[in-house]
Amino acid sequence: MKPNQRQLFGTDGIRGVAGEYPLDQATVYAIGRAIGTRLRNRNPQARVIFGQDTRESSAWIAQVLACGLQDAGLQFASAGVLTTPGVAYLARTHRFAAGVVISASHNPWMDNGIKLFGPNGMKLADAIEHEIEADIFAHIEELNHSGDAPKVPLESVLPGAAKLRSDYVQWLVSSVDASKLRGMRVIADCANGAASSVAADLFAACGIDAELINLQPDGKNINAGCGALHPEYVAKRVAAGSGKYDVGITLDGDADRALFSDAHGRVINGDAVLLLGARDMKSRGRLKGDTVVATTMSNMGLEKALRQSGVAMLRANVGDKYVLEEMQKTGATLGGEQSGHILFMDADSTTGDGLLTALRVLDVVARSGKPLHELVGDLKVFPQVIKNVKVREKTPMADLPTVMATIRAAEEELDGNGRVVVRYSGTEKLARVMIEAESETLMTKHADAIVSALQSALGV
Repeated sequence: MKPNQRQLFGTDGIRGVAGEYPLDQATVYAIGRAIGTRLRNRNPQARVIFGQDTRESSAWIAQVLACGLQDAGLQFASAGVLTTPGVAYLARTHRFAAGVVISASHNPWMDNGIKLFGPNGMKLADAIEHEIEADIFAHIEELNHSGDAPKVPLESVLPGAAKLRSDYVQWLVSSVDASKLRGMRVIADCANGAASSVAADLFAACGIDAELINLQPDGKNINAGCGALHPEYVAKRVAAGSGKYDVGITLDGDADRALFSDAHGRVINGDAVLLLGARDMKSRGRLKGDTVVATTMSNMGLEKALRQSGVAMLRANVGDKYVLEEMQKTGATLGGEQSGHILFMDADSTTGDGLLTALRVLDVVARSGKPLHELVGDLKVFPQVIKNVKVREKTPMADLPTVMATIRAAEEELDGNGRVVVRYSGTEKLARVMIEAESETLMTKHADAIVSALQSALGV
């Protein structure tokens, strides 16, 4: 293993199939022991806050993790089912040493994950995750020798969970002038996920007329044909409503991102939200440096539209933690991803938050008096395709000569009038191929060629 190469952590925590390594019971327990020991050595009075999504495995993973923390001598509390950004908020405002989220975000119900936040509510830097991995492996080795295992059954939701969730909702409400949102009509897809615990209270507190759908989690229906991977579902409902809704909102399983649909049923992704947000914040003097941080996956059309509005765009690696790191370096107050993770640093947000993003979008619509489609109507998107290739292993691209030759051929033909991004998913065994070009013909040609080269080299 290279010095800074992580084995367990991807771009968004530790993720896998629940019950299988690294989310088998023994490893999860070792993760809890490792985190607990690390925090206790720094502060014997340290506490950890838990939150989880609605997968049937989330409860037992939380219990086993809690056993590991307890056996390491650490105190913990649980907010029960709560969004990922909700846990991040509680970690930084309630003096917890760390926040732990049990979720696999947009993945299917069989998967799960463990996400960690520091006391500042921010995801951990890669270097710290690498150090924690070493601690985890040391604890695994120690436990293999000692035979220790979880001994104490714990309830995954402790007294006070409802109050913790309410604190988060109240902070969201305070992030906008809720009086401006009264009477707005929305339909919101909660993906049968973590938003199901707070969405109704939030929209009611803001006086928003909200129709909530996919709000009946059963442990296996999270993200199933709904949520941020299927924004077309809400878009069709909005279009069929013939003016019944002002905006459609689509959240993912842990509600750290949101996509939208306008009154005509067109999907509005994170790029369009960044454009809308940048213009509004710039007009109010809240866009520091007139700069937005996006990622390598954001469309060239966004860059062009921002430039025409006097806003510069920087690109970070994919992952809202990397967007945040670039924002901290540059002082930018707005950043995000095409997938719908948006960070509003002017609201003290420390991670992507789908519910906060929804309120901010509704706030702009309400204050401007303009419909959503008009606010982003001039965003001209370059033809773009993203294709996923299942791979056996994540061999460095530089070690795949045929793939690299195919990528270079695409870049040479596009000659600056398009983009080629080929990368591995940080959470799944996938290679992602993104091509932008001025014509769909060129886009399809090069995407297919690179996909074919990857399948030949690494395909399952």
